[in-house]
Amino acid sequence: MTLAHVALRVREADTTICHAISPAVPAEATDRVRRHADAYGWPLRILDAGEFADPDYLRNPVNRCYFCKSNLYDRISERTEGTIASGANLDDLSDFRPGLDAATERRVVHPFVEAGMDKSAIRALARRFDLGDVSELPAQPCLASRIQTGLRVTPEDLAFVAEVEMTLTPLAGAEGLRCRVTAQGISVELDVDRARRGRRLGMIRQAAQLLCDDAGRRLLPLAPYRRGSAFLHDDREGSAGAG
Repeated sequence: MTLAHVALRVREADTTICHAISPAVPAEATDRVRRHADAYGWPLRILDAGEFADPDYLRNPVNRCYFCKSNLYDRISERTEGTIASGANLDDLSDFRPGLDAATERRVVHPFVEAGMDKSAIRALARRFDLGDVSELPAQPCLASRIQTGLRVTPEDLAFVAEVEMTLTPLAGAEGLRCRVTAQGISVELDVDRARRGRRLGMIRQAAQLLCDDAGRRLLPLAPYRRGSAFLHDDREGSAGAG
């Protein structure tokens, strides 16, 4: 979002903003993009990246993001001969980001990386542009990152994850709540100690149980939030990930 504002201020005449919609993209993210496009007059192009037609993406290997970004950049390339720029930043380079491999293969540029900017610098830039709703946004990986590696990605699972997180996040009152779909059941991760101190833990557990009961799913005990816990680690392949 911040990169879009920067690009239009610097190269308005030949910049187009692309936003992909799919079951893995939260509806509120698309709504936010549309609001900014309407408010600032963005030349916005909404597209379907088509990853849900890709069997490699749907089987959800540890490098699922590679197939997601490959589909995304290929669809954008079909619509423009211009350079594709992403919002990747320095912090992304220290994490497991197979989508960056797809970007390299397609000559996608990363202006924030080239400028030596990490997430905190991008938030500061957003505040400088008076983008309060963007500068304070919590990290929000795509919904598919909540599906345990090796479990097939389905629109039904993603819709359930979105419903749980939309319902429980206001109750948790803290950044970092995640709903994970695992082979054992549904895992809700949050700052357990903070929720307990605020006397919200029981309320959150009850709400999560109702959502799972209505969907015929098994709720696991509430757990502390851990980045990347939807990924499995296989020492034989050296695979790891974060989401």
